[in-house]
Amino acid sequence: MKVLGIDIGGTKIRFGIVDESYTVHLDTKVPTSFPLYDTLEKEVLTLLEKHPEIERIGIGTHGFVDSKRGRVVYATDLLPGWSNTEVKAQLELSTNRRVEVDNDANVAALAEAKLGAARSSERTVCLTLGTGLGGGIILDDYVVSGGPNGGAAEIGHTILYPHGHPCPCGHNGCAEQYVSGTALKRRIDEAGLPYTPVTLFEHMKDDPKAETLVQAFTSDLAVVISSLQAIFDMDTVVIGGGVSESADRWFDYLHAELEQHLLNPIHVTTAQYENDAGMLGAASLVLDG
Repeated sequence: MKVLGIDIGGTKIRFGIVDESYTVHLDTKVPTSFPLYDTLEKEVLTLLEKHPEIERIGIGTHGFVDSKRGRVVYATDLLPGWSNTEVKAQLELSTNRRVEVDNDANVAALAEAKLGAARSSERTVCLTLGTGLGGGIILDDYVVSGGPNGGAAEIGHTILYPHGHPCPCGHNGCAEQYVSGTALKRRIDEAGLPYTPVTLFEHMKDDPKAETLVQAFTSDLAVVISSLQAIFDMDTVVIGGGVSESADRWFDYLHAELEQHLLNPIHVTTAQYENDAGMLGAASLVLDG
């Protein structure tokens, strides 16, 4: 069986034809353009005409997603007009194929749990440290997603510091305001340091202020992981996103902080599938079951 895995982002939509062994037979992308649903349907129908062997379609997308209905409940201005789109119902009608839809962080976590860094684990939490803090939770092959508002597993919007830094979601002190690439940049600016989030980790050994900032960042990340452990008792945490590219420089600090906070040891590692996780995870939505 071959399926179509689709990864919808703010700048591009990626399409991959994937078989049951997760071999990728076609990998292509187009710029994200609007109206988004019209672009999506047009590209999918074109691919189906060229590749009628595609039996099912899996989609990972930015935004809050009601995965049972395949509906985008809410998406930010990154994808204007995408909120309230009945993606599954509309695309199944136009393609006569089974369609499943979920949040992009959830499908990326699914790829890591099934194929990547957590493939030998039963309970996995994936954290994506990029512009924000994304999260995906896989428990015994079950993806924690959806909900009436599509907000399950929105780890970045758990409250880390009540009355803390304002978040675009409208609340204050959300975890992603302290544990993300954007948060690192703000911390650096507030400290008056001459670094970027990348160069910060390069200078922390010879700049005490930089090291103090890294310790604060890893301490907050350790608290997030500890809180998640108390709820889900996961055995593996996978860390991806742009900040993870420097993990070899700051993981020792994170492990030192985790020793102070964890109830039990956890395997913490970096993501194996970064750019490919969304497409492969989306395909897995319809390859299993």
